[in-house]
Amino acid sequence: MLDPIVNFFTRIFQWIGRGVGLAIGVILWPFMWAGRWYTQRGWILKAVLGTALVILVGLYGYFFWNTQYWKNFNPAYADAYTFAPPSGSGEQVTDEGAEGQVKTCTRSGIVTVAADLIDFNVNQNAWISSMILYKLGLFGVDWDHTPFLDNKAAFQRGVHQAVRRTAVELVDTIGRVRGTSQIDQNLQDARGAVEFDEETWYFGLRPFGPKTPSPSFYRTGITSLRAFNDRLLKCEVVFNARADNLAKFVDRIASDIGSTSDILSRQSQTNNNGWFDTRADDRFWFAYGQLYGYYGILKATRTDFKAVIDTRGLGPLWDQLDQQFQAALKIRPLIISNGREDGWIMPSHLTTMGFYMLRVRSNLVEVRSVLDR
Repeated sequence: MLDPIVNFFTRIFQWIGRGVGLAIGVILWPFMWAGRWYTQRGWILKAVLGTALVILVGLYGYFFWNTQYWKNFNPAYADAYTFAPPSGSGEQVTDEGAEGQVKTCTRSGIVTVAADLIDFNVNQNAWISSMILYKLGLFGVDWDHTPFLDNKAAFQRGVHQAVRRTAVELVDTIGRVRGTSQIDQNLQDARGAVEFDEETWYFGLRPFGPKTPSPSFYRTGITSLRAFNDRLLKCEVVFNARADNLAKFVDRIASDIGSTSDILSRQSQTNNNGWFDTRADDRFWFAYGQLYGYYGILKATRTDFKAVIDTRGLGPLWDQLDQQFQAALKIRPLIISNGREDGWIMPSHLTTMGFYMLRVRSNLVEVRSVLDR
């Protein structure tokens, strides 16, 4: 009675085994063919091809290591800053109107953090976006369109977006006395450096020829920012810590975060394929990196604009802002899922990150409204 059933399942497992064997054979056939072809070549060609293979394997090993190892990554990094003036340096403050100050003879915390964030991206870690294997993609497919090896690159670009926005504001408003001083050359150089595109390698196709890679430009940005801070300490330049400049700076950051939140929202609504959305991970980590960068920058802003924040009673709002950043930076899922908001199997990490970004933005808007009163 049981024999027909046993025979039926035996045949099913045989078919499955044959199918698996056929699939493995198809996958391994190109490698087996290449191996047979290689063994039939002369020793010179074998040496050349073997060397090329070793180099390729080494490059991919180096690439894989750098995409997975995040050196000195610390969501609480901003807590390590004290932003105290160095011992023996006097802080000279020139009053500018009823609120705010034009400061000199002391370093800027904002400039310090911006330079350190660039250093974190390109010196302490390899800049992934301009690596040749990242540019080549996965068999020609952009790594950002795959679920593999793109999280760190997206995170770095998010951090750099915060630095880029800060550099623009330093040049246009904070690093000069409006209407009475020229744009500072160090800050101008820094802005030009950090605004360089993120994907340039040593060679390019349009036009083809030797190039200076992106990380080299960003390193010059570090030098320019730290040179400005050194000159600020020597009382040679000014830092315009006025209320209207703080309002403008906060407003620009709120707009920047709002734009990223809108990108997350669109991705969540139009591509909610759960764990199978290949763009969800880089969208998430770009947003995370942006918040990571702004967390330290706004922590420094509280010190640089201390007189304005104390005068306007913004301390409690700034405490709340810190708490919101800390809560957002605690979200670090192993695998990013872009599920439906009402789904019960696949979570919606993009919606969650978008919610925290909007909380941060709402708090920044409230700070701006207090400054406008």
